[in-house]
Amino acid sequence: MLRNGLEPWHLLILVVVILLVFGSKKLPDMARSLGKSARILKSEAKAMKEEGKQAYAGESSAEEPAPAQRTIQASPGDTTSSRPVNEPTDTTQR
Repeated sequence: MLRNGLEPWHLLILVVVILLVFGSKKLPDMARSLGKSARILKSEAKAMKEEGKQAYAGESSAEEPAPAQRTIQASPGDTTSSRPVNEPTDTTQR
């Protein structure tokens, strides 16, 4: 029944169905947002790993340095979605 599994024409049909469902204009936007999400997830996982190492090293030493402020950055050149993690919410300055 399934002797060869997925054949090339199966993939072609799958691509055609995806294009019909989502449309050719939305696919690049979806891929871009998926890439940004993956970058954010990767940076957050790296930050958590570094915080874990600092916490483990902090147990052995009595004095802990103040942690540096982290910045979440979606993509290397994207400055509109970069923001500090501990962002002050001062609404008086405009």
